[in-house]
Amino acid sequence: EYQWKGPFYFIQGADPQFGLMKAWTHGDTNNGDDEWEEEIKLAEQAVQAINKLNPKPKFFVLCGDLVHGMPGTRWKKSQEQDLKDVLKNTDQDIPLVFVSGNHDIGNTPTRETIDDYCKNWGDDYFSFWVGGVFFLVLNSQLYFDSSKCPELRQAQDAWLDEQLAVAVNQKCRHIIVFQHIPLFLSRPDEDDDYFNLSKSVRQEIMEKFHKAGIRAVFAGHYHRNAGGSYKGLEMVVSSAIGCQLGQDTHGLRVVVVTEEKVLHRYYSLTQLGSHGLDKELLDMLAKQN
Repeated sequence: EYQWKGPFYFIQGADPQFGLMKAWTHGDTNNGDDEWEEEIKLAEQAVQAINKLNPKPKFFVLCGDLVHGMPGTRWKKSQEQDLKDVLKNTDQDIPLVFVSGNHDIGNTPTRETIDDYCKNWGDDYFSFWVGGVFFLVLNSQLYFDSSKCPELRQAQDAWLDEQLAVAVNQKCRHIIVFQHIPLFLSRPDEDDDYFNLSKSVRQEIMEKFHKAGIRAVFAGHYHRNAGGSYKGLEMVVSSAIGCQLGQDTHGLRVVVVTEEKVLHRYYSLTQLGSHGLDKELLDMLAKQN
């Protein structure tokens, strides 16, 4: 898949977070996540909408917070099993890509919580190629707080530098990054917040990404749509499949990759399920080079 073969698209979702809706309503985000019927229905709606799409997306990426239960909490395993049961119904021809979020591995991850995540969902960071485009999946929790596993942060940093060198040599069409926590929500110089990476870390990563020619970073975590740019690097923050913390609808982002551009549009689950892709996006996909 090193070669550019023409435009394609993928689907980005974030934060299905089974259990948060009840916990949020009850004002008990530590223990109130003992019901997630509503999230199951939303995740099923997302899978049904994706399965109907024509042409098919190249993959479906979930940008973290797969479930609400933190490592070691009471309902985590049941929440994970229920999410897997829903995702099993995704069309066999649409690969699933998982990104680790803070609820998946903990706000301060340890080697054990990360190992457990990897056994369940796959590697916490990796890269793959689709049609001449290079994709990187990162464990953003290691940038947020790696105090209990500094060696894992160093390993990811070293790996990332190697991968970016590979991408330059291969002359890829675009480089796109997936992570859970956004670098920033609207401005590269905004203050530190629960929902972004701290300024010192952020600056270093943004500069590294900019130098490597990375086109876009897609994240979740904020449960609202947001974003901005830094020297041509676009930061795209997508709202949740599950619990909304702002005015957005439960939804998915459609990302179209053309030879020149990476374009995206956020759809509500209902809209995507009933109407599919806009004509404008379909026309772009039809333009074979």
